[in-house]
Amino acid sequence: MNNILSLMLLCWAVAALTASAAAAKEAVKAGDHNFTIKVGELERRYTVHVPPAYDGKTPVPVVVMLHGGGGTSKGAATETGWGAKADETGFLAVFANAMPPDPTKPGSFGRNPQLWNDGSERFYQGQNKVDDVGFINAMLDELLSKFAVDARRVFFTGFSNGASMTFRVGAELSRRIAAIAPVAGACWLEPLKLERPISMCYITGTADPLNLIEGGAPKLGAGASDKVRAKAKPPVRDSILKWAKAVGCPTTPKATSESNGVRTETYGPGRDGAEVIYVTVEGLGHTWAGGKSLLPEFMVGKKSDKIKATDFIWEFFQKHAGAQGGATLLSPNRQVRRQECRRSWAGHAQPPDLLDR
Repeated sequence: MNNILSLMLLCWAVAALTASAAAAKEAVKAGDHNFTIKVGELERRYTVHVPPAYDGKTPVPVVVMLHGGGGTSKGAATETGWGAKADETGFLAVFANAMPPDPTKPGSFGRNPQLWNDGSERFYQGQNKVDDVGFINAMLDELLSKFAVDARRVFFTGFSNGASMTFRVGAELSRRIAAIAPVAGACWLEPLKLERPISMCYITGTADPLNLIEGGAPKLGAGASDKVRAKAKPPVRDSILKWAKAVGCPTTPKATSESNGVRTETYGPGRDGAEVIYVTVEGLGHTWAGGKSLLPEFMVGKKSDKIKATDFIWEFFQKHAGAQGGATLLSPNRQVRRQECRRSWAGHAQPPDLLDR
Protein backbone atom coordinates (compact mmCIF):
# COMPACT_ATOMS: atom_id res chain seq x y z
CA MET A 1 0.00 0.00 0.00
CA ASN A 2 2.82 2.39 0.90
CA ASN A 3 4.45 1.70 -2.47
CA ILE A 4 1.21 2.50 -4.30
CA LEU A 5 0.80 5.72 -2.30
CA SER A 6 4.38 6.78 -3.08
CA LEU A 7 3.82 6.02 -6.73
CA MET A 8 0.63 8.09 -6.76
CA LEU A 9 2.46 11.04 -5.23
CA LEU A 10 5.28 10.74 -7.77
CA CYS A 11 2.86 10.64 -10.70
CA TRP A 12 0.84 13.56 -9.38
CA ALA A 13 4.10 15.53 -9.06
CA VAL A 14 5.03 14.74 -12.67
CA ALA A 15 1.53 15.69 -13.79
CA ALA A 16 1.73 18.97 -11.89
CA LEU A 17 5.05 19.83 -13.52
CA THR A 18 3.65 19.08 -16.95
CA ALA A 19 0.47 21.03 -16.29
CA SER A 20 2.40 24.03 -15.00
CA ALA A 21 4.52 23.98 -18.16
CA ALA A 22 1.40 24.19 -20.29
CA ALA A 23 -0.30 26.85 -18.16
CA ALA A 24 -0.79 30.34 -19.57
CA LYS A 25 2.14 32.68 -18.99
CA GLU A 26 1.84 36.38 -18.31
CA ALA A 27 1.61 38.56 -21.40
CA VAL A 28 5.00 40.11 -22.17
CA LYS A 29 5.50 43.47 -23.81
CA ALA A 30 6.35 43.28 -27.52
CA GLY A 31 9.99 43.81 -28.45
CA ASP A 32 13.37 42.47 -27.37
CA HIS A 33 13.94 40.91 -23.95
CA ASN A 34 17.43 39.91 -22.79
CA PHE A 35 18.05 36.91 -20.54
CA THR A 36 21.06 35.46 -18.74
CA ILE A 37 21.31 31.84 -17.66
CA LYS A 38 24.15 30.10 -15.84
CA VAL A 39 25.36 26.86 -17.44
CA GLY A 40 28.21 25.27 -15.51
CA GLU A 41 30.51 28.13 -14.56
CA LEU A 42 29.54 30.35 -17.49
CA GLU A 43 26.95 33.09 -17.76
CA ARG A 44 25.14 32.59 -21.08
CA ARG A 45 22.98 35.17 -22.82
CA TYR A 46 20.13 35.18 -25.29
CA THR A 47 17.46 37.57 -26.56
CA VAL A 48 13.79 36.82 -27.17
CA HIS A 49 11.92 39.01 -29.65
CA VAL A 50 8.23 39.00 -28.71
CA PRO A 51 5.69 39.85 -31.46
CA PRO A 52 2.80 42.27 -30.79
CA ALA A 53 0.22 39.46 -31.11
CA TYR A 54 1.69 37.42 -28.23
CA ASP A 55 -0.83 37.22 -25.35
CA GLY A 56 0.83 34.70 -23.02
CA LYS A 57 -2.10 32.33 -23.40
CA THR A 58 -1.96 30.95 -26.92
CA PRO A 59 1.11 28.71 -27.49
CA VAL A 60 3.25 30.09 -30.31
CA PRO A 61 6.10 28.70 -32.44
CA VAL A 62 9.74 29.45 -31.68
CA VAL A 63 12.53 30.13 -34.19
CA VAL A 64 16.04 30.09 -32.70
CA MET A 65 18.70 31.88 -34.77
CA LEU A 66 22.40 31.08 -34.14
CA HIS A 67 24.87 33.72 -35.31
CA GLY A 68 28.01 33.07 -37.33
CA GLY A 69 31.55 32.79 -35.97
CA GLY A 70 32.66 36.14 -34.53
CA GLY A 71 29.12 37.45 -34.75
CA THR A 72 26.56 38.32 -32.09
CA SER A 73 22.87 37.74 -31.46
CA LYS A 74 22.19 41.41 -32.21
CA GLY A 75 24.10 41.23 -35.47
CA ALA A 76 22.23 38.09 -36.53
CA ALA A 77 18.90 39.82 -35.88
CA THR A 78 19.97 42.74 -38.08
CA GLU A 79 21.31 40.56 -40.89
CA THR A 80 18.39 38.15 -41.14
CA GLY A 81 15.26 40.11 -40.25
CA TRP A 82 13.84 37.29 -38.12
CA GLY A 83 12.40 39.84 -35.68
CA ALA A 84 10.32 41.51 -38.40
CA LYS A 85 9.17 38.08 -39.60
CA ALA A 86 8.12 37.22 -36.06
CA ASP A 87 6.08 40.44 -35.85
CA GLU A 88 4.42 39.59 -39.16
CA THR A 89 3.47 35.99 -38.35
CA GLY A 90 3.36 35.79 -34.54
CA PHE A 91 6.20 33.49 -33.39
CA LEU A 92 8.96 34.08 -30.82
CA ALA A 93 12.33 34.82 -32.44
CA VAL A 94 15.24 33.82 -30.20
CA PHE A 95 18.82 34.99 -30.76
CA ALA A 96 21.44 33.14 -28.70
CA ASN A 97 25.04 34.19 -28.06
CA ALA A 98 28.08 31.92 -28.31
CA MET A 99 31.10 32.31 -26.03
CA PRO A 100 34.45 33.91 -26.97
CA PRO A 101 37.73 32.05 -26.22
CA ASP A 102 38.38 34.47 -23.35
CA PRO A 103 35.06 34.94 -21.56
CA THR A 104 36.58 37.56 -19.23
CA LYS A 105 36.89 39.99 -22.16
CA PRO A 106 34.31 41.38 -24.57
CA GLY A 107 33.75 39.45 -27.77
CA SER A 108 35.49 40.76 -30.89
CA PHE A 109 35.26 39.48 -34.46
CA GLY A 110 39.04 39.49 -34.94
CA ARG A 111 40.56 39.33 -31.45
CA ASN A 112 38.07 37.38 -29.30
CA PRO A 113 35.39 35.93 -31.58
CA GLN A 114 32.23 34.36 -30.20
CA LEU A 115 32.30 30.79 -31.56
CA TRP A 116 29.93 27.83 -31.30
CA ASN A 117 31.28 24.42 -30.30
CA ASP A 118 29.90 22.85 -33.47
CA GLY A 119 31.73 19.50 -33.27
CA SER A 120 34.49 20.53 -35.69
CA GLU A 121 37.24 20.58 -33.04
CA ARG A 122 38.42 23.86 -34.58
CA PHE A 123 38.37 26.32 -31.73
CA TYR A 124 39.42 24.92 -28.35
CA GLN A 125 43.03 23.80 -28.55
CA GLY A 126 44.34 23.74 -24.98
CA GLN A 127 41.01 24.87 -23.52
CA ASN A 128 37.99 23.25 -21.97
CA LYS A 129 35.29 22.86 -24.58
CA VAL A 130 32.20 24.99 -24.08
CA ASP A 131 29.01 22.98 -23.55
CA ASP A 132 26.87 24.77 -26.11
CA VAL A 133 24.43 21.87 -26.44
CA GLY A 134 23.89 22.08 -22.68
CA PHE A 135 23.30 25.83 -22.99
CA ILE A 136 20.73 25.39 -25.77
CA ASN A 137 19.00 22.64 -23.80
CA ALA A 138 18.80 24.85 -20.70
CA MET A 139 17.62 27.80 -22.80
CA LEU A 140 14.74 25.70 -24.17
CA ASP A 141 13.77 24.75 -20.60
CA GLU A 142 13.76 28.42 -19.63
CA LEU A 143 11.71 29.41 -22.68
CA LEU A 144 9.12 26.84 -21.63
CA SER A 145 8.95 28.30 -18.12
CA LYS A 146 8.70 31.94 -19.24
CA PHE A 147 6.59 31.83 -22.41
CA ALA A 148 3.59 30.04 -23.91
CA VAL A 149 5.42 27.85 -26.43
CA ASP A 150 4.04 25.35 -28.95
CA ALA A 151 6.39 22.41 -28.34
CA ARG A 152 5.55 20.93 -31.76
CA ARG A 153 6.86 24.02 -33.52
CA VAL A 154 10.37 24.69 -32.21
CA PHE A 155 12.75 25.39 -35.10
CA PHE A 156 16.46 26.14 -35.40
CA THR A 157 18.37 28.03 -38.04
CA GLY A 158 21.87 29.48 -38.13
CA PHE A 159 24.52 31.04 -40.32
CA SER A 160 28.08 29.80 -40.99
CA ASN A 161 29.46 28.52 -37.65
CA GLY A 162 25.91 28.95 -36.36
CA ALA A 163 24.71 26.72 -39.21
CA SER A 164 27.19 24.04 -38.15
CA MET A 165 25.87 24.40 -34.59
CA THR A 166 22.34 24.07 -35.97
CA PHE A 167 23.31 20.70 -37.45
CA ARG A 168 24.66 19.66 -34.05
CA VAL A 169 21.65 20.66 -31.95
CA GLY A 170 19.36 19.20 -34.62
CA ALA A 171 21.09 15.86 -34.13
CA GLU A 172 21.67 15.87 -30.38
CA LEU A 173 18.39 17.53 -29.38
CA SER A 174 16.19 16.10 -32.12
CA ARG A 175 13.53 15.14 -29.55
CA ARG A 176 12.98 18.88 -28.91
CA ILE A 177 13.14 20.28 -32.45
CA ALA A 178 10.65 20.08 -35.32
CA ALA A 179 12.99 21.09 -38.21
CA ILE A 180 16.30 22.87 -38.90
CA ALA A 181 17.62 25.23 -41.57
CA PRO A 182 21.41 25.68 -41.63
CA VAL A 183 22.72 28.40 -43.95
CA ALA A 184 26.30 28.27 -45.28
CA GLY A 185 27.81 25.86 -42.75
CA ALA A 186 29.00 22.25 -42.50
CA CYS A 187 27.79 19.19 -40.65
CA TRP A 188 30.92 18.06 -38.80
CA LEU A 189 29.36 15.24 -36.78
CA GLU A 190 30.77 11.78 -37.45
CA PRO A 191 28.94 9.53 -37.15
CA LEU A 192 25.70 11.44 -37.45
CA LYS A 193 22.92 9.94 -35.32
CA LEU A 194 19.48 11.33 -34.48
CA GLU A 195 17.00 10.13 -31.87
CA ARG A 196 14.21 10.94 -34.31
CA PRO A 197 14.25 12.08 -37.96
CA ILE A 198 13.75 15.80 -38.49
CA SER A 199 13.57 17.66 -41.79
CA MET A 200 16.33 20.00 -42.92
CA CYS A 201 16.53 22.93 -45.36
CA TYR A 202 19.99 24.09 -46.41
CA ILE A 203 20.87 27.31 -48.30
CA THR A 204 24.25 28.49 -49.57
CA GLY A 205 25.80 30.62 -52.30
CA THR A 206 27.79 29.38 -55.28
CA ALA A 207 30.37 32.15 -54.75
CA ASP A 208 30.84 31.78 -51.01
CA PRO A 209 34.57 32.04 -50.18
CA LEU A 210 34.08 30.81 -46.61
CA ASN A 211 31.79 27.88 -47.42
CA LEU A 212 33.15 26.56 -50.70
CA ILE A 213 30.71 24.40 -52.64
CA GLU A 214 33.46 21.89 -53.44
CA GLY A 215 34.95 22.06 -49.95
CA GLY A 216 38.35 23.26 -48.77
CA ALA A 217 39.83 25.82 -46.38
CA PRO A 218 37.68 28.96 -45.98
CA LYS A 219 39.24 32.12 -47.37
CA LEU A 220 38.16 35.72 -47.14
CA GLY A 221 37.06 37.35 -50.38
CA ALA A 222 40.48 38.94 -50.85
CA GLY A 223 42.12 35.48 -50.73
CA ALA A 224 43.54 35.56 -47.21
CA SER A 225 42.86 32.65 -44.89
CA ASP A 226 41.43 33.19 -41.41
CA LYS A 227 43.57 31.17 -39.01
CA VAL A 228 40.76 30.87 -36.43
CA ARG A 229 38.38 29.28 -38.96
CA ALA A 230 40.88 27.78 -41.40
CA LYS A 231 40.10 24.06 -41.04
CA ALA A 232 39.12 22.65 -44.43
CA LYS A 233 35.39 22.07 -44.79
CA PRO A 234 33.87 19.06 -46.54
CA PRO A 235 32.07 19.61 -49.85
CA VAL A 236 28.61 21.04 -49.20
CA ARG A 237 26.88 18.06 -50.78
CA ASP A 238 28.56 15.76 -48.23
CA SER A 239 26.64 17.50 -45.45
CA ILE A 240 23.39 17.32 -47.43
CA LEU A 241 23.71 13.61 -48.13
CA LYS A 242 24.89 12.84 -44.60
CA TRP A 243 21.69 14.33 -43.20
CA ALA A 244 19.55 12.69 -45.90
CA LYS A 245 20.95 9.27 -44.99
CA ALA A 246 20.51 9.90 -41.27
CA VAL A 247 16.79 10.61 -41.67
CA GLY A 248 16.22 7.79 -44.17
CA CYS A 249 15.89 9.82 -47.37
CA PRO A 250 17.12 8.47 -50.73
CA THR A 251 20.41 10.11 -51.72
CA THR A 252 19.09 10.96 -55.17
CA PRO A 253 16.76 13.99 -55.24
CA LYS A 254 13.13 13.25 -56.04
CA ALA A 255 12.74 16.71 -57.60
CA THR A 256 15.01 19.45 -58.93
CA SER A 257 14.06 22.94 -60.06
CA GLU A 258 15.91 26.06 -61.15
CA SER A 259 14.68 29.62 -61.58
CA ASN A 260 16.38 33.03 -61.54
CA GLY A 261 19.69 31.49 -60.49
CA VAL A 262 18.19 29.58 -57.56
CA ARG A 263 18.52 25.80 -57.75
CA THR A 264 16.48 23.61 -55.40
CA GLU A 265 16.88 19.88 -54.81
CA THR A 266 14.35 17.95 -52.73
CA TYR A 267 15.19 14.62 -51.09
CA GLY A 268 12.64 12.30 -49.52
CA PRO A 269 10.48 11.05 -48.15
CA GLY A 270 12.47 9.69 -45.26
CA ARG A 271 11.36 8.15 -41.98
CA ASP A 272 8.16 9.68 -40.60
CA GLY A 273 7.90 11.91 -43.67
CA ALA A 274 11.21 13.73 -43.18
CA GLU A 275 12.65 15.57 -46.17
CA VAL A 276 15.83 17.46 -47.07
CA ILE A 277 15.88 20.63 -49.20
CA TYR A 278 19.17 21.84 -50.73
CA VAL A 279 19.18 25.36 -52.22
CA THR A 280 22.06 27.09 -54.01
CA VAL A 281 21.97 30.77 -54.98
CA GLU A 282 24.05 31.79 -58.00
CA GLY A 283 26.67 34.46 -57.23
CA LEU A 284 25.85 34.69 -53.52
CA GLY A 285 28.83 35.11 -51.20
CA HIS A 286 29.04 34.44 -47.47
CA THR A 287 25.94 36.45 -46.62
CA TRP A 288 22.31 35.80 -45.65
CA ALA A 289 20.34 35.70 -48.92
CA GLY A 290 17.90 38.60 -49.10
CA GLY A 291 19.28 40.06 -45.88
CA LYS A 292 21.93 42.54 -44.81
CA SER A 293 25.67 42.01 -44.49
CA LEU A 294 27.62 43.65 -41.68
CA LEU A 295 30.95 42.76 -43.35
CA PRO A 296 32.32 44.35 -46.54
CA GLU A 297 32.03 42.64 -49.91
CA PHE A 298 35.80 42.30 -50.31
CA MET A 299 35.79 40.00 -47.26
CA VAL A 300 32.70 37.85 -47.76
CA GLY A 301 31.56 38.26 -51.36
CA LYS A 302 28.37 39.60 -52.88
CA LYS A 303 24.84 39.85 -51.50
CA SER A 304 21.85 38.60 -53.45
CA ASP A 305 18.09 39.17 -53.47
CA LYS A 306 17.35 36.24 -55.77
CA ILE A 307 15.80 34.58 -52.73
CA LYS A 308 14.87 35.84 -49.27
CA ALA A 309 16.22 33.14 -47.00
CA THR A 310 14.11 34.17 -43.99
CA ASP A 311 10.84 33.91 -45.95
CA PHE A 312 11.89 30.67 -47.65
CA ILE A 313 12.92 29.05 -44.37
CA TRP A 314 9.76 30.13 -42.56
CA GLU A 315 7.63 28.57 -45.32
CA PHE A 316 9.68 25.39 -44.95
CA PHE A 317 9.19 25.41 -41.19
CA GLN A 318 5.45 25.83 -41.63
CA LYS A 319 5.35 22.64 -43.71
CA HIS A 320 7.17 20.71 -41.02
CA ALA A 321 5.43 21.92 -37.90
CA GLY A 322 5.40 18.81 -35.73
CA ALA A 323 5.55 16.66 -38.86
CA GLN A 324 7.29 13.90 -36.96
CA GLY A 325 4.93 14.20 -34.01
CA GLY A 326 7.46 13.63 -31.26
CA ALA A 327 8.92 17.04 -30.52
CA THR A 328 8.75 17.98 -26.85
CA LEU A 329 10.15 20.78 -24.73
CA LEU A 330 10.36 18.51 -21.68
CA SER A 331 13.90 18.22 -20.38
CA PRO A 332 15.43 14.70 -20.38
CA ASN A 333 15.03 14.24 -16.61
CA ARG A 334 11.34 15.08 -16.72
CA GLN A 335 10.84 12.76 -19.67
CA VAL A 336 12.52 9.93 -17.71
CA ARG A 337 10.29 10.56 -14.68
CA ARG A 338 7.20 10.49 -16.89
CA GLN A 339 8.30 7.23 -18.56
CA GLU A 340 9.06 5.63 -15.18
CA CYS A 341 5.61 6.63 -13.98
CA ARG A 342 3.96 5.06 -17.01
CA ARG A 343 5.91 1.80 -16.63
CA SER A 344 5.16 1.60 -12.90
CA TRP A 345 1.42 2.03 -13.46
CA ALA A 346 1.29 -0.69 -16.12
CA GLY A 347 -1.41 -3.14 -15.07
CA HIS A 348 -2.99 -0.72 -12.58
CA ALA A 349 -6.24 1.17 -12.97
CA GLN A 350 -4.61 4.62 -13.11
CA PRO A 351 -5.92 6.60 -16.12
CA PRO A 352 -2.93 7.23 -18.45
CA ASP A 353 -4.11 10.71 -19.41
CA LEU A 354 -3.05 11.93 -15.95
CA LEU A 355 0.46 12.24 -17.34
CA ASP A 356 -0.54 14.02 -20.54
CA ARG A 357 -1.88 17.23 -19.07
